[in-house]
Amino acid sequence: MSTDATHEGAPGRRRGRARLDLRRLGRAALGGSGARGRLPDAIDHVAKVHRAHHPGADLDILRRAYLLAESSHRGQTRKSGEPYITHPLAVTLILAELGAETTTLTASLLHDTVEDTEVTLEQVRGQFGEEVRFLVDGVTKLEKVDYGAAAEPETFRKMLVATGNDVRVMSIKLADRLHNMRTLGVMRPEKQVRIAKVTRDVLIPLAERLGVQALKTELEDLVFAILHPDEYARTRELVTGHAAGLAALETTAERVRGVLREAGIAADVLVKQRHFVSVHRVRLKRGEVTGSDLGRLLVLVAEDADCYAVLGELHTCFTPFISEFKDFIATPKFNLYQSLHTAVAGPGGGEPAQVLIRTHQMHKVAEAGVVALGNPYATPETPDATDGERVDPTRPGWLSRLLEWQRATPDPDTFWTSLRDELALDREITVFRADGGTIGLPAGASCVDAAYAQHGDGGHSCIGARVNGRLATLSTVLRDGDTLQLLMSRDSASGPSPDWLEHARTPAARIAIERWLASHPAGEPAPPVPLAPGRPCPPPRATAPAARWPVAVTADGADLAAASVRLAGCCTPVPPDEVTGFAVRGGAVTVHRAQCPAVHRMVASGREPVGVRWSSPEGGGARDYRVTLRAESFSRPHLLADLTEAIAAEGAAVISAAVEPPHEQRVRHTYTLQLPDAAQLPELMRAMRRVPGVYDVARAGRPVATAQL
Repeated sequence: MSTDATHEGAPGRRRGRARLDLRRLGRAALGGSGARGRLPDAIDHVAKVHRAHHPGADLDILRRAYLLAESSHRGQTRKSGEPYITHPLAVTLILAELGAETTTLTASLLHDTVEDTEVTLEQVRGQFGEEVRFLVDGVTKLEKVDYGAAAEPETFRKMLVATGNDVRVMSIKLADRLHNMRTLGVMRPEKQVRIAKVTRDVLIPLAERLGVQALKTELEDLVFAILHPDEYARTRELVTGHAAGLAALETTAERVRGVLREAGIAADVLVKQRHFVSVHRVRLKRGEVTGSDLGRLLVLVAEDADCYAVLGELHTCFTPFISEFKDFIATPKFNLYQSLHTAVAGPGGGEPAQVLIRTHQMHKVAEAGVVALGNPYATPETPDATDGERVDPTRPGWLSRLLEWQRATPDPDTFWTSLRDELALDREITVFRADGGTIGLPAGASCVDAAYAQHGDGGHSCIGARVNGRLATLSTVLRDGDTLQLLMSRDSASGPSPDWLEHARTPAARIAIERWLASHPAGEPAPPVPLAPGRPCPPPRATAPAARWPVAVTADGADLAAASVRLAGCCTPVPPDEVTGFAVRGGAVTVHRAQCPAVHRMVASGREPVGVRWSSPEGGGARDYRVTLRAESFSRPHLLADLTEAIAAEGAAVISAAVEPPHEQRVRHTYTLQLPDAAQLPELMRAMRRVPGVYDVARAGRPVATAQL
């Protein structure tokens, strides 16, 4: 059940948006519907708004939904004292103003019936059909009596999964939260703050991703007023004090109308006022606000071609600020937004006026987002899948990713934290794969994120990348439009380094890496596994198989099975290195070089070493060995190619490579190599030292994590 109270001074009132008079509506709701078959007075206004967007809409289902909702909620009141039915009516009006279709409005009228009354989902299905039942179920909260503290995160999980099947679920939830935020004043201050924080962290980002700017901007202002009342009051005074600036924008708008009229371009030119949070952001960015920062000019035309015609006229007849030009028509934003952005000098070369140019349909989508799609499932279309992500705008890439990683996070707290982290990444980029596909990623994502987005758990085998044709580190942050080629290892035993967690921005990548590291414990400090003296380690659990290495190791006089031995990746020991071992989870032993820094850390932390030594391989045959070498050299062209050629000439295979950025004309290359015979190592190091420019080659005590190729 939602809460209610008139919030005096709330900033959410938007021009052109009628607010319901709750007292009048309450009286109408209690007064009955008048003549049989006639729309009840309380829903008549909703019906008129709905018919303005959908002239042929069937209003009978709305009448029946209202009658069921009113009778079910009869006797219930909100904290403001108004009849409870005023809340679903207000939510339905919000959606009707955005142009939502009849099924969505029907579900919004009923959205609290199953949660707060004796009405069941089966009754909803029987009277209104499966679509309405699904939408009502999607926004119905889970009971705290059943889920305890996990009720809120699990409710959002349920709602997001339902949104993956029908985006209208989230449309109803956003409208529901908007009305609750508008009427939050009677709640205790601490509860207001809690609700406002969830709105800020989860629902506002979801509104942004779904393109519902009309709801998003009002929610932002309402949250701003609750969480930062002093800043809100200061911004409000600032807007009031610069009211004359809007008059200057109106003067510029009149000049624009004249220019377009002379050019024969039919257009509506409006002054679109910024909301308080937008003005506040401008002030934080620039330190001051001018009158022109309080609003923007909005030019609405009929066709896409008219948008570019308007742009040409403005740049011809006014002084444009080219740095402000952005074309979101040719390259729409990930949330369906399309528009041309530019800025021109005001009268007499005054303050710049920002201009948005779009068609009427683009404007509808910009304000209402997915709500403007109507019923996107009414006419099934053959989905044009790209890389497993639907092109269908009601199932964008971010939602597909979210639904994918939530399956791997059964823990409610982890899900809740990961959801907030995901939604904090507030912009989407598109990366082009070298094979012609695309990958949708949040802004700030790295090559590590791309590996898991493209390959799922197969991303564990990524050893490097090429970005725009050049070798790049796995930590490289990708930009919109980059071309990416991921380099994958053929070694099934390879896996991510703990350092990858520092480069992963997406929950999907972080969850996959953490899961792999938990099932493949490295030689870092971890709870020790007791070993009986003189007895071999027990075999590892089937759920966490050990990586198999083609060497034999003896611990405390007993030969260990190959499956029980792991050679540490941090120092890559090979015979005849002096080695020591440590027991790890899963009943295995990780073997390090005695000089490895990890050994000193583990001994200092109280870990007991296990005595290990090399033994001859069965049958005396040669085995493959892995080693990490670090080459110090002077920077010069073709150095990487020459070093790689020298390594290949010695019969070694490159498993992974890393190149640090040059510093003072010096550069460090780090290679993890596979040798057919450990005895070849000294000659390999000598061959690398003979490469011109290389002045030292040494065994690496720890891999370089900054530049994996």
